[in-house]
Amino acid sequence: MSTNLIELQKDSELRSVLEETNEICVLYFWAEWAAQCSQVGEVIQDLASKYAKTKFFKIEAENFEHISEGYDIMAVPTVIITQKEKVIGRVDGVNIAKLVHEVGTTCAEANGVSAQPAASATQAEFEQDLNTRLKGLIERAPVMVFIKGTAAQPRCGFSKKIIGMLNEHSIKYGYFDILTDEEVRQGLKEYSDWPTYPQLYINGELAGGLDIVKEMIESGELMEMIPKDSIAA
Repeated sequence: MSTNLIELQKDSELRSVLEETNEICVLYFWAEWAAQCSQVGEVIQDLASKYAKTKFFKIEAENFEHISEGYDIMAVPTVIITQKEKVIGRVDGVNIAKLVHEVGTTCAEANGVSAQPAASATQAEFEQDLNTRLKGLIERAPVMVFIKGTAAQPRCGFSKKIIGMLNEHSIKYGYFDILTDEEVRQGLKEYSDWPTYPQLYINGELAGGLDIVKEMIESGELMEMIPKDSIAA
């Protein structure tokens, strides 16, 4: 890890830099449980190596609630670019092209490098095709459900109901919280031509939303479609 990439341990570490210097800093808010942070984390490491005179702070959002609230962090990953305590750049979700451009534009001069053009090869190197990413998420588990919130704490009534149905029938499933990634939230609607959430996928294919799943359970069709390995003994 680059020496200028600092995993925050105490609030005071960040506060001293922001209050006592005029340096531009990059704040990367993440969570260990959020799979979508892994790609952004790799990009942050590469950017920290390139812009070695800029401090990059890796901040676990839930462990530093006061800092997260101060920067209005609603989901992870989120990257804030700040000077003193003024926000001069922000990237919400997994938007690699924007992240590379924002960091390059704000940090280039201080690091003695040319500003990164918007359509550069570096951005193309980092940018991931959204459909490929969505396919990977859908196929992460034989049974995948895309919901608002987590399986333990759904954040809407429809998500709570579908999780309850799956649990009631002892179905093992993976889930993705669409509130943590706006790109996935909007992109999946077009990818599957299904405009609402929750969405249930079985073996990589869309089964449907709440009403469809309810009907499939009542008819017995759902349990016939669920792989045997995905039903708890």
